[in-house]
Amino acid sequence: MSDSLVIIPTYNEKENIREIIEAVFSLNKDFDVLIVDDNSPDGTAQIVEEMQRSWGKRLHLLKRAGKLGLGTAYLDGFRYGLNLGYAYLYEMDADFSHNPSDLERLYNSAANGADVVVGSRYVKGGGVKNWPKNRLWLSYGASLYVRIITGMPVKDPTAGFVCYRRKVLETLDFDKIQFVGYAFQIEMKYATHLLGFSIEEVPITFVDREKGQSKMNKDIVSEAVKGVLQIRWNSFKVSHYRKSNLS
Repeated sequence: MSDSLVIIPTYNEKENIREIIEAVFSLNKDFDVLIVDDNSPDGTAQIVEEMQRSWGKRLHLLKRAGKLGLGTAYLDGFRYGLNLGYAYLYEMDADFSHNPSDLERLYNSAANGADVVVGSRYVKGGGVKNWPKNRLWLSYGASLYVRIITGMPVKDPTAGFVCYRRKVLETLDFDKIQFVGYAFQIEMKYATHLLGFSIEEVPITFVDREKGQSKMNKDIVSEAVKGVLQIRWNSFKVSHYRKSNLS
């Protein structure tokens, strides 16, 4: 078993799922993969089940009843990975907007001591590709807004390409994570920041999906904008995100 588990939530990703799994498994560093599928009607889970016959224990599948939100998919994935003893757990999209080869760079930063490693579009060397200008400015503006409201020293707080060390996730009270959409990424980083864990950003190039349909919509962005204020309010509660059985 690898020490690293890459968690990939899916809903209707049949165009990408085989290629993204094979890309992760082709890396020099061994990564195991967990697909968290929300009952995709296009047969995504069936493709994964077929691939499990070839990849065995390296490829895991967690099937859920329906669309329950990105945040709950990752939290279920974290619980799954912690139960199996993985030391490093990763969030990654299925659509190649995150380059699987960058997993090795995230791993190296975590293995060298960072508690949380963010694949960042907005640090030196990072960027985006194939985005219209209005989406780029919306994303950059949202990141700036989050930094102003929270004071969190992360230049890409909405990023969804992240590595967490085991001890970080063991300290977090998942039941206190309130948001399940776009704001989930912000809340997770802010929670780890409040608990005193180190966050390091490594530059990546985010590439807009070429296959399948984007899950982004106005409701998700609205949740993030409103959610930041609630997340900031929670920070006034002492040890809000820490498990109660931890000192």
